[in-house]
Amino acid sequence: MRVVLQRVSQGSVTVDGQIVGAVDNGYVALVGVTHGDTRAEAELLAKKTAHLRVFEDAQGKMNLSALETNGGVLVISQFTLYADARRGRRPGFTDAAPPDIASPLVDYFAERLRAEGITRVEQGVFGAMMQVEIHNSGPTTILLDSEDFK
Repeated sequence: MRVVLQRVSQGSVTVDGQIVGAVDNGYVALVGVTHGDTRAEAELLAKKTAHLRVFEDAQGKMNLSALETNGGVLVISQFTLYADARRGRRPGFTDAAPPDIASPLVDYFAERLRAEGITRVEQGVFGAMMQVEIHNSGPTTILLDSEDFK
């Protein structure tokens, strides 16, 4: 499982012209699922997301987590995080898990964020054409890959 965390001053996701999720001062979390991912990977990355210290303290240093700043998380499914662009000009997506595996794991990732204490967790619509607005703060972007924690 891969999660791209973008620290944001605000983020939102629109489907069919309607905002379906939005957060201020937190993360937009782009979540990709690959074959073999389980709830264990979702739990691990949700815990890391909630506790990662990339928000500024009073001295301007990255010392605070989303939990400590009451930051929200906007969770967006993103199968393209498993794109393979090594050959040709069109990426392949065979490393991305199929929807029947990926969708429940993206939902579980969001559920685990709530269990970790993130009070505002919003989500996009799995499989929908989404317009994601990201006001990256910093800019700060962190890549979490469950393979790196094994």
